[in-house]
Amino acid sequence: MAGEWVPIVMFLGLTVIVSLFFWFRYRARGDLQTTIRTALDKGQELTPELIDRLGGSKPVEHKDLRLALIWLAIAAGMVLIGFSVSFYAIEALYGVLAGAALPFCIGIAYLIMWRYTEREQ
Repeated sequence: MAGEWVPIVMFLGLTVIVSLFFWFRYRARGDLQTTIRTALDKGQELTPELIDRLGGSKPVEHKDLRLALIWLAIAAGMVLIGFSVSFYAIEALYGVLAGAALPFCIGIAYLIMWRYTEREQ
């Protein structure tokens, strides 16, 4: 009976974390709109620069490259785990290598996006 609670708690925990992430993001956007509305009601002039600063950070220049390196590092870590486990059971190596294929492909896709995205000079 106790073994059945592990996946239930895991999925409930993931659901709570994702829900809280979206709720806080929704609330932050609502607070920003309230701030802008209050400033306009009080007669403040809002310049485009001020709205840009209030809106959040600018996108990172090499975000795709950073994400590609993270995904490729995750895949490499999974491969190393697979080789370390293969001393006990060779079948485990094949399962971990199959699991490492997904982050590897995601990393390659990000590398391709980084390569063909136009960047400002």
